[in-house]
Amino acid sequence: MSPRTPRRRSPAVRRAPVRRRTRRPARRRQRAQDGLVGLLVVVALGVAAVVAVVNWLLVHWWVLAAMGMLAALAGCGWIHHRQRSAQWDAVRAQGLRYGLVQLDALHHSRFEDAVRDLMRRDGCPDAVRVGGRGDLGADVKATDPYGRRWVIQCKHRRDGLGGSAVGTPDLQVLNGTARQVHGADVAVIVTNGRVTAPAVAFAEQQRLHVVDRHTLGTWASGSRPLWELLRAVPPPRKPTALS
Repeated sequence: MSPRTPRRRSPAVRRAPVRRRTRRPARRRQRAQDGLVGLLVVVALGVAAVVAVVNWLLVHWWVLAAMGMLAALAGCGWIHHRQRSAQWDAVRAQGLRYGLVQLDALHHSRFEDAVRDLMRRDGCPDAVRVGGRGDLGADVKATDPYGRRWVIQCKHRRDGLGGSAVGTPDLQVLNGTARQVHGADVAVIVTNGRVTAPAVAFAEQQRLHVVDRHTLGTWASGSRPLWELLRAVPPPRKPTALS
């Protein structure tokens, strides 16, 4: 008997997988429609509420008139308060006075505040204290009524004349940054203590201004503004009513 030859199995035909229809687009459209309907409902309710309020106010017009009157009174009161506050600020600024003993007792940061307030008193409303770490030699900045930009470095000495004197290195810091960095027209160093003779000579050479204890006392007493107490102050930058 001849051996039986094994039958070859025909390869199975793979059927392509049936793709299931997804319902996600339909669900998204339904959600979008629901959201639109909800938005329209909210808008309709809002419009109905506004119409109802307007109709009620038209019937009860005296309520609207009373609210307007109260708003007008509140506005007038606020304006009056601002005007009175500005007047009192002006009075306090004009009457600002410091004695040297008061200045000696201040903390160095409060001394800078005092210098700023004195500049404001003399007509520099934008005077600001910028002293602190990284101030680059500027403790107070201000613009006077003549348009000149002032950069002031403050050196407070608690012991007054008994404290360490302001020397040339202090002036060198101011000279290196006042004009180049801060755009100063007038660079000033203010101290309630002493200033060495070499520092005064250096200031004159570099067109810096020194306010020593004597000048500070005159200025703080309120006799004249600082620019009238210093020599060789630059001319006004622009004409003003005061120039």
